[in-house]
Amino acid sequence: GGGTGVGIAWMQNGTVDIANASREMKKREKDSTRKRTGHDAIEHVVGYDALAIYVHNRNPLPKITRSQLACIYGKSGTCSRWTDLGIEVPGCSGQEIVRVSRQNNSGTYAYFREWTLGKGEEFKLGSRDLSGSKDVVDLVAHTPCAIGYSGMGFKTDDVRWVCLAKEDDQPCVEPSLAATLSGKYKLSRPLYMITRADPNPDVVAYINWVRSDAGQAIVERTGYAPLPPDQRSK
Repeated sequence: GGGTGVGIAWMQNGTVDIANASREMKKREKDSTRKRTGHDAIEHVVGYDALAIYVHNRNPLPKITRSQLACIYGKSGTCSRWTDLGIEVPGCSGQEIVRVSRQNNSGTYAYFREWTLGKGEEFKLGSRDLSGSKDVVDLVAHTPCAIGYSGMGFKTDDVRWVCLAKEDDQPCVEPSLAATLSGKYKLSRPLYMITRADPNPDVVAYINWVRSDAGQAIVERTGYAPLPPDQRSK
């Protein structure tokens, strides 16, 4: 555990054979892998994930836009209370928004920040920064004032997804398998298993199985979007 950056670092130094990642490798990470191991890194796409916006199941917020997320999370954002979004949340004392986020070595953190704020922009200080996606959902479930982002596969009965619109004048879309694969849900990305270009036979066999029909059935069953059949190549 620890996020995409930790996994890539461990793949480079030989601690692990496969690094699970929720973003593409950065150029410096690819260069470092080549320099340290003598081999390129190979990014194997193994499925797709939609990042859902999670709130407590008593939160009545009907939809949210990218600009509202920037107002909540961005360094220059001014949304600090749920009343700033035109609602009141039952059980939320003072209506103060509790921002739940990931630690900055997380690929999920990097993707959400760039999608919400654009390149070069930063989150405001004071969020609850957690090390795992499941931890985000667990905290939101126990905190009526909270909002957080995490993969759609982590949903429980104690939280709800907020319908998401990329722009203020566009219809909102909830995360789903169909909406992710069709591109209608905009906050989605590929998921990777990253190896060095000299994997041992067991690693090759495992990656091939993950990308097979049997492996992709498990991807779908656990709440992620599987690879389309024409992408399930070895």
